Amino acid sequence: MSYDLNRIGEEILLAVRNELYMNFPYMDTALCALSFVSGEEQKITTMASDGDALYYSGRWIADRYVRSRTGMNRGYLHVIFHCLLRHIGKAAGKDPVLWDIACDTAVEALLQELPYDCIAERDRMPVRQNFIAECSGEMKVVTAEGVYRKLLREERDRLQLGTLDAAFRVDDHRLWIPQNERQRRQQEQQDQKWDNMARRTMSLMKTMFRENMGRGREVMDRLEVAVRDDVDYRSFLRRFAAPREVMETDPDAFDYIYYTYGLELYGNMPLVEPLETREEKRIEDLVIAVDTSMSTSGETVRMFLACTYAILRSTETFTRKVNIHILQCDNKVRADDEIRDLDELREYMSRFRLKGGDTTDFRPVFEYVDELVAAGKFTSLRGLIYFTDGLGFYPRSRPAYETAFVFLGQPPASIPVPPWAIRLVLEIPDLQRTLERVEEEEPELTDWDELPRT
Repeated sequence: MSYDLNRIGEEILLAVRNELYMNFPYMDTALCALSFVSGEEQKITTMASDGDALYYSGRWIADRYVRSRTGMNRGYLHVIFHCLLRHIGKAAGKDPVLWDIACDTAVEALLQELPYDCIAERDRMPVRQNFIAECSGEMKVVTAEGVYRKLLREERDRLQLGTLDAAFRVDDHRLWIPQNERQRRQQEQQDQKWDNMARRTMSLMKTMFRENMGRGREVMDRLEVAVRDDVDYRSFLRRFAAPREVMETDPDAFDYIYYTYGLELYGNMPLVEPLETREEKRIEDLVIAVDTSMSTSGETVRMFLACTYAILRSTETFTRKVNIHILQCDNKVRADDEIRDLDELREYMSRFRLKGGDTTDFRPVFEYVDELVAAGKFTSLRGLIYFTDGLGFYPRSRPAYETAFVFLGQPPASIPVPPWAIRLVLEIPDLQRTLERVEEEEPELTDWDELPRT
């Protein structure tokens, strides 16, 4: 007797989907979003998805289901979470080996926290458990982005990466990378679809669970990270601008009706004239502190300062005459460069060198800035922006000015960031996107060489 394994595989997937829906009703749309397609043409030997369909091997599905029904349920949900967390759309430009491991780790860490019998794991692999525990100790929420940065930073050898890949791999990720422009556009559309679906899932969860999130808390935390809007550092920087009058007409405050009525009534004498000044928010007094300890990369500092420089020189935020102090500090203040106008800013960035390389202590910067304020060096200091990896000693008391700590990547859970501080988490793509937006308007942005320490 011959069996149609593809048909059997599809029936198993339908049964799995129905069982998962009974336990995860808030994921109804996501669970049904993938059509089932035989993966013979793509030579899929397990399961794979491109965000539009789930490609499967009927033989593999049947064998896995016979071995463990809960294992098959877990595998199906594994693929769905890849889509909901937008791992497919974020794969471009990343090391495929590290990104695959990072995504599988993030999903398995999430599944491990969900106490549902239908996805219970019989035997937990020590390698998998140890790595998840390691990541959980460093991150508040284990995300693919966080694990990817960890793997990049640690530079593990091929054997170690191969061991992790074997321990976590459930599905095939080969369809994540588009092969042509048409597939790339389709992937962008799919990524937007899953973004909308993640937001809908969050909305349903809030409605169903109300105040007691219970079992859904872990899913909610991951989705909040996945659907987080791209960080616009340019908009964030503008919050430190102060209102001031500039010599420009204000069309919003000018009434053309009275103006034209006067011209009609008296010939060439309007009843009102346009205002000669308008109020805008411009950056004048500001402190930018840069963590120059050994844990901070010169390349990331360069990118941060280049982006900040490009934004500050924008005519919308930057006045001709300013008072900006750029501090470099590790365990003490190593440099204080005063910027008074655009020309000085350009000159500073052309000769910038990284100074420091010791341990990190944030307190000397705040003590130094307090001394500057007491000495009357600022007219109206709006705030201090501190670019750092987050590892260091923080001041106990809140300063009189607004303070923002800008982190490149989610800081580890063990870092006690003060509750009074503004936190902004930037990823390298966030900085790159902001820099690209500004470069479109400021095409003459200077290129800098590598930043040596002095």
